[in-house]
Amino acid sequence: MALIVQKYGGSSVWSTDRIKHAARRVVAAHAAGHDVVVVVSAMGDTTDRLLGLAREVDPAPPPRELDMLLASGEQVSNPLMAMAIHALGAQACSFSGAQAGVITTSVHGEARIVDVRPERIRRLLDRGVIVLVAGFQGISRETDELTTLGRGGSDTTAIALAAALKADVCEIYTDVDGVYTADPRLVPGARLLRHLTYEEMWELAAAGARVLALRSVEYAWRYGVTVHVRSAQDDGPGTVVSDHRDEAMEPVPVGAGVHAAAGTEIR
Repeated sequence: MALIVQKYGGSSVWSTDRIKHAARRVVAAHAAGHDVVVVVSAMGDTTDRLLGLAREVDPAPPPRELDMLLASGEQVSNPLMAMAIHALGAQACSFSGAQAGVITTSVHGEARIVDVRPERIRRLLDRGVIVLVAGFQGISRETDELTTLGRGGSDTTAIALAAALKADVCEIYTDVDGVYTADPRLVPGARLLRHLTYEEMWELAAAGARVLALRSVEYAWRYGVTVHVRSAQDDGPGTVVSDHRDEAMEPVPVGAGVHAAAGTEIR
């Protein structure tokens, strides 16, 4: 039995049908005997729509209120996923970032995770419950205020939880098959990279690859979290990011022209 953290990006939960599809994958992992923690991004373009609403009423919204607004996107998608899991006959409980013990710095809009206190999560896992955590957010102990994590925040939430829980793997489900040597829609010969070291993934992210945010890669590297980037729509092999690589594999060509598949959100 493994402890798995799964993260679903906004494109993977764009509609209730996609939420149901993701819920079936979650329940299948749980039925196989694994403990499962799920991090869900806001549905589709929810964050952009909320930003638009904010700017309609205030061209320069206060950072605190903007965080309160933007965090609501994940607080919609997570309980919906919990309901979908419940409809499939499994137990699930959704948490906000604060309820899950995600502690951050106090900077609104660009907070960093400084600690994760997952005691409530562990208690539910011990009872066989699937736990869902709203990504992209936490709480500052300095101010007792809700904060958001900025670009790549849900990926970082998932990897931070995996580190705190000592999970066997953090699975990042997204709208591409994994990390490629180039955008496969633009370069027909682009190859799926089956395995990357943290350093290689960091260099790709720094060069503009959009599958994983740079900050989330840094967190995985620092805490040794094995990350598996997978398609939310099929069961392809994806890309594994860890601290070692198969010696038989060729070096990854990092540099100009090396990009992940386009169209992937990294919230």
